[in-house]
Amino acid sequence: MPDQYAVIGNPVAHSKSPLIHAAFARQTGQDLVYGTLLAPKDAFAATVDAFRARGGRGLNVTLPFKGEACRYASVLSSRARAAQAANTLKFDGAAIFADNTDGAGLVNDLLHNLGFAIAGRRILLLGAGGAARGVIEPLLLLQPAQFMLANRTPDKAQQLAQSVHGAIEAGAYAALAGRQFDLVINATSASLAGELPPLPSGVFARGALAYDMMYDKGETPFLAFAREQGAALSADGLGMLVEQAAESFFIWRGVRPDSAAVLKLLRQI
Repeated sequence: MPDQYAVIGNPVAHSKSPLIHAAFARQTGQDLVYGTLLAPKDAFAATVDAFRARGGRGLNVTLPFKGEACRYASVLSSRARAAQAANTLKFDGAAIFADNTDGAGLVNDLLHNLGFAIAGRRILLLGAGGAARGVIEPLLLLQPAQFMLANRTPDKAQQLAQSVHGAIEAGAYAALAGRQFDLVINATSASLAGELPPLPSGVFARGALAYDMMYDKGETPFLAFAREQGAALSADGLGMLVEQAAESFFIWRGVRPDSAAVLKLLRQI
């Protein structure tokens, strides 16, 4: 039988991960099947246990279970430990390995798909939840000139900033007034509700890139605001989705798929 993989979440039926991993498997000649796994919000561990009992080899993890996935594992990668969240689980006998490929996915999308260098740039990251937590350290490794974390609740942003290794400023959205950034990343859930984080005018520097981690939402309020404010470039999170999936695929199978070809395919659908 083909090896079994899936994405687990609640909700999960909307996920593009099965399409992505099926394309990766065809490219690389890997014998696997990949589906969706809906877990009740109070039964993540039981659902994963049942999947493993059926011979499951690995899982991608989406909302709201990334923190729980990290606690479920017996071995954590440095990336999962830093984020205290996991989006990838690999099962090998009794061992449960957890990793977080979100940061690698974002960085690969920025550098390779969008051609946007990070070194020496001023970064503004919006939000202080799990989506933000998973990408901070990979971005810091690329040596930006400044890194600012803004959140509706500034205390939460400051706590997150203090938990990572690197020079990060943190505060409320009001603290952004009069400042400009070369890269502004929306890691909040505002776009899911059709809302805009309370950004002041003028935060986008000349030539700035506005990046929304959401995808399949068309021009989100954040991206529309960025365009109106003169941001030169904009991108949704579809490239990040494909790139983090490619990293997960490599963890499971030891083979790196052609992520650019799959991203092109998804853009055409």
